[in-house]
Amino acid sequence: MRTKKCVCRGLGPDIEEEKMKKVAFAFALAVIFAPQSPAQEKVPLRLLQTISVPGVTRKWDHFGVDLKGQRLFVTSEEDPAVEVFDLKTNKHIRALTDFKEPHNVLVFPEMNELFVVDGEASEIKILKYDSYALTGRVALTVDADPVAYDPASKYLYVVNGGREAHTPYCLISIVDTKIGKKIADMKLDTNRLESMAIETSGSRLFVNMTGANEIGVVDRNKRAVVATWPITAGEQNVPMQYDEARRRLFVVTRKPSKLVVVNTDTGKEVTSLSVAEYADDLAYDAAHHRLYVACGGLQGSPGAISVVEQRDADNYQVIATIPTKPGAKTARLVPELNRYYVGVPGNAQNAPQILAFEVVP
Repeated sequence: MRTKKCVCRGLGPDIEEEKMKKVAFAFALAVIFAPQSPAQEKVPLRLLQTISVPGVTRKWDHFGVDLKGQRLFVTSEEDPAVEVFDLKTNKHIRALTDFKEPHNVLVFPEMNELFVVDGEASEIKILKYDSYALTGRVALTVDADPVAYDPASKYLYVVNGGREAHTPYCLISIVDTKIGKKIADMKLDTNRLESMAIETSGSRLFVNMTGANEIGVVDRNKRAVVATWPITAGEQNVPMQYDEARRRLFVVTRKPSKLVVVNTDTGKEVTSLSVAEYADDLAYDAAHHRLYVACGGLQGSPGAISVVEQRDADNYQVIATIPTKPGAKTARLVPELNRYYVGVPGNAQNAPQILAFEVVP
């Protein structure tokens, strides 16, 4: 089809130029003030509240959640304490201070008990659910810290020993929470173990063998390491989470800062991608197919949350890097409430804080 040439009559060159300028200006305004698409406006986490705890210098470690009693527990390994918050109001309730170096809090309302892993005291302290009164102790070795809980057997797996105990190996102690007693120890040949993840449909326990730069696969029935998988994308593998439905294990290394995805059928890495610096906690959000990586930053630099979208089992993309504060490397996802909590350590100038985020679909 032939296009006819348009001839404009009766307009001088100055008038024609002025008309073109007006058209260009109108187009520019339309671009500037055009509404943004939902994809551009969408953020995966929205800060709801910053909760300060004045008068202390807490260095936060891990979080515990009590949905029945609507409480959030946060441990502080320096200036040792367990702080208790109200999940409904986000208000501070009280501090529990009879600890040497608390790392983890596990809540068992059906047994009317709280378990607090106290690393420097080399034990688990058992408290009453409501009154916080001490009712028992489970002896461990020094530096008890990472835990994994099997809801089927009600066994608690606790890492202890290693570097702080000046041994070339670590122990994973098995505690029967029904009776409040240690029933066995498993010895792993590395002086540093970090996070663990339970396979609920099978007997495997995955362990970050950080001192060996490997993932250890423990058979919980045999109580023995049955395989080790090397981490090649980075070193210092610390946090871990498991997507059991897709059989994908997630670990984050610190050197360099990488999220590494491992196929648990083969033990092979399927992909890795860069995240913010110095991760300590990792959460997998099955409802929204996301990972939240809490990173404290290096040498006083601001912390950040790296939010990673899971496209499918083997494809992932960082969709947001949300600034926090220096040292804010511990966090907890509470999927039942669509909340994500991040701990900001205190110092001589600033009170410690808890950042409460809403998870945005």
